[in-house]
Amino acid sequence: MALNTSPEAPLPVGEVSRLIGGWIDRLGAVWVEGQITQLSRRPGQGVVFLTLRDPSHDISVGVTCYRQVFDAVAGVVTEGARVVVHAKPEWYAPRGQLSLRAVEIRPVGVGELLARLEQLKRSLGAEGLFAPERRKPLPFLPHRVGLVCGRASAAERDVLENARRRWPAVRFEVRNVAVQGVRAVAQVVAAVQELDGIPEVDVIIVARGGGSVEDLLPFSDEALVRAVSACRTPVVSAIGHEPDSPLLDLVADLRASTPTDAAKKVVPDVGEELERVRLLRDRALRTVQGLLEREERGLAHALGRPSMEHPHRMVEQREAETDALVARSRRVLGHLLDRAVSELAHTRARVLSLSPAATLERGYAVLQREDGAVVRSPDEVAAGDALRARVSAGEFAVRVTE
Repeated sequence: MALNTSPEAPLPVGEVSRLIGGWIDRLGAVWVEGQITQLSRRPGQGVVFLTLRDPSHDISVGVTCYRQVFDAVAGVVTEGARVVVHAKPEWYAPRGQLSLRAVEIRPVGVGELLARLEQLKRSLGAEGLFAPERRKPLPFLPHRVGLVCGRASAAERDVLENARRRWPAVRFEVRNVAVQGVRAVAQVVAAVQELDGIPEVDVIIVARGGGSVEDLLPFSDEALVRAVSACRTPVVSAIGHEPDSPLLDLVADLRASTPTDAAKKVVPDVGEELERVRLLRDRALRTVQGLLEREERGLAHALGRPSMEHPHRMVEQREAETDALVARSRRVLGHLLDRAVSELAHTRARVLSLSPAATLERGYAVLQREDGAVVRSPDEVAAGDALRARVSAGEFAVRVTE
């Protein structure tokens, strides 16, 4: 219930603590899962003190239990183990501290862990976090590579040595973090987000050596999976060995089977690239030489044609043909003119021979009356008519006597 308080009527600390304790006492027992970070078993004491931590949210709570409760699982539960605790919340008023009083502790087995991981995998997959189209391509030659790994670990050594052996000029931004335990998730997420915020970092490698299922649990944590999914920089997962498959492998843009494999996939080999350049250069040279040789053969074939060897021959042939045609046309025209002249002379002779003048030259005369009409019959004239006689040399007058 809400309390009526004011600056003039405040509650004493003891009263507040008592009220909080009353509210907590009304809570029932709950099942709580977490990871044991501290374990205190002092000889002679009947109570065991534990610290239970949620690695995803960096929250811890104290747990107490009687020795006989812990002795039931003492052989399999140690610091770093995941457990499920059936406990009643308690409030310690003198210190204002919340704790859990455990009545049963159960270790989380590998089968249970795998079942929970499978359920989380299906849930995140349904959201599309593992979709192939979300994956970003890796740059061919990164300017700077971000590396998240354990301090002085074999994974760090494998990545750095293999990458520098392949490309000596490669540069790294290394972030050493805890790769197992209660602080692993928070530190790995922070390192990934920090490297993702550096513009010079072109790709991020998250690397860890092999380990048990429990050791690799931080790399299947939902918080880390979502952080990698939100990265703008391509992320390469190099966790464990080939059989290991944490959820980070599914959300990363590229999965490497080992840290060494990650170095090989992220950084090109300078020797291989030089050999590839040499092969491409030789291939280009052969291609250009082939083109030149083909063009040379085509040019030689073109120059071997008669029209190219004797370029004036075609003109000379056409000139000879033109001269022959001109001579032929002249001969034909001469024949036509000669024939026309002959026909004209013949026609002229015929015209002259048939003309009245030629008849008059042979001694004939043409009689005309005074009106110019030609006398064709004796009946057309009478005695005494005056006529004119036209002969070859001229004309003269005549008169009809009878």
